Amino acid sequence: MNSPAHVASCEHQANRARDTEPELAVRRRLHAAGLRYHVDVRPETSIRRRADVVFRGARVAVFIDGCYWHGCEEHAAIPRRNRDYWEPKIRRSMARDVDTTARLEEAGWTVLRFWEHEDPNDVAAMIASVVRQAG
Repeated sequence: MNSPAHVASCEHQANRARDTEPELAVRRRLHAAGLRYHVDVRPETSIRRRADVVFRGARVAVFIDGCYWHGCEEHAAIPRRNRDYWEPKIRRSMARDVDTTARLEEAGWTVLRFWEHEDPNDVAAMIASVVRQAG
């Protein structure tokens, strides 16, 4: 499913906070399916974390995590240079992801997390299914 070229693009993508290629691919499919959503917003104003895609009415928050920054077991590799800096940084990101999911779920949200290398058609289909069931 993951071509070598696609995996390479995951590893070398510029660090963007929003509108990454994987996010845009999923959002295009969601929009084509007739779903409307908010982009890069806090699902809960009391929680200082932003989700990539938010369906307020259905209370569904979607995160499309970058392989490198979020510690994907399949694609992330800690650099050999400056390892003492990068390893704790990525571990903190992973812990923050777990904390964010827990806090949003406690507040009544359904949290969906996907990796940037996942097929956008599959991701969008899963999101659409959950949003339609919740709404």
